[in-house]
Amino acid sequence: MSAVTLSDEFVASDTPPSPEVAEYALWLGDDSLVLAQRLGMWITRAPELEEDVALANIALDLLGHARSLLRYAGSATGRTEDDLAYWRDEGDFRSAHLFEQPNGDFAHTIVRQFAAAHYLYALYDRLRASADPVLAGVAAKAVKEVDYHRDHADQWMLRLALGTDESRRRTLRALEDVWPYVDELFADEPVLDALDGIAVRPSSLRVRFDADIAPVLAEAELDLAQAFHAAGGGRHGRHSEHLAPLLAEMQVLARQHPGASW
Repeated sequence: MSAVTLSDEFVASDTPPSPEVAEYALWLGDDSLVLAQRLGMWITRAPELEEDVALANIALDLLGHARSLLRYAGSATGRTEDDLAYWRDEGDFRSAHLFEQPNGDFAHTIVRQFAAAHYLYALYDRLRASADPVLAGVAAKAVKEVDYHRDHADQWMLRLALGTDESRRRTLRALEDVWPYVDELFADEPVLDALDGIAVRPSSLRVRFDADIAPVLAEAELDLAQAFHAAGGGRHGRHSEHLAPLLAEMQVLARQHPGASW
């Protein structure tokens, strides 16, 4: 087994995807891979042991989604999921900016996870009906796991926002810092024009996303007023200053010991 293999979960296909489908799978795979790497940084650092385990399990779920999607994307050009994870440079990644944002304090991680989990749940719930059997299969499995991620984030949003004065202050600050990156998740791109019935248009998910998070925000007595929207650009390989250090840490072993195995 390769020393840098991702998880063992994969939905097989005998037919490589079209370039457009491969690009779409790359978007989704990169989102999950980058977020998994971020969450994995909490292992041994979470505020309580139970949370250490919970975040690790969420990261492993996302890593499983990433492997399935990256292997499918890579099959269009003869590359493996390891090739895509460890041997691409920053500009070749297609993850949205939200997923690469730093963990910050625990409130920042939870607010980021709250947005990510609700977006991914809405996405995979719709993607189960994709005409592409691999994307539909990945979504059918992922939506069950992301439902747990969503509930986990909801409970922590309430716990932090309605807890102490300090936990509420940090949650409000996290909303200010993180929420400007949410709009990019719902931006449509020209490649989607060739994927009718296969991909889910991100813009079509916004109404459900807003409706799903509204009761949690209301119970937590939180508002989403914001001063700006981040420019985005992750789908085109334009990233913030935060992605390169994350990739350097994630890729260092593979690049220092290419072909290593045990």
